[in-house]
Amino acid sequence: MGDVNIFAVIVAAISSFVLGGLWYSKLLFEQAWLRESGAPSQPGHPGKVFGLSFLFCLVSATAFAVYLGPAPELGHAVSAGLMVGLCFVAASFGINYQFAQRSMTLLAIDGGYHTVQFVVYGLVLGLWP
Repeated sequence: MGDVNIFAVIVAAISSFVLGGLWYSKLLFEQAWLRESGAPSQPGHPGKVFGLSFLFCLVSATAFAVYLGPAPELGHAVSAGLMVGLCFVAASFGINYQFAQRSMTLLAIDGGYHTVQFVVYGLVLGLWP
């Protein structure tokens, strides 16, 4: 853990948080996500939702930085982000979504977000080792 650039991890977590705000906004997928997920338009207490979401961003960015190791090569970091996002996170969602009878549209939205999230983590951590 000592070789992890904590500043790069924090920037990666912030980038994920910003990406999520854009991804699930009216500009991109908010309406489709609300329709497909059946979630209320106003989730729980905003402070709790955003605080815990950012904490999870920090956890995932830190774990990914540890996985990549110190000073990862940019191409490797980005391709690892693509693999983790698509093949680990989105595929795992796919399993759950099938049993929960959730739509492929919802899987594409949520899995797409996490795929882009880890690619951006790779960009940040590869550019700022």
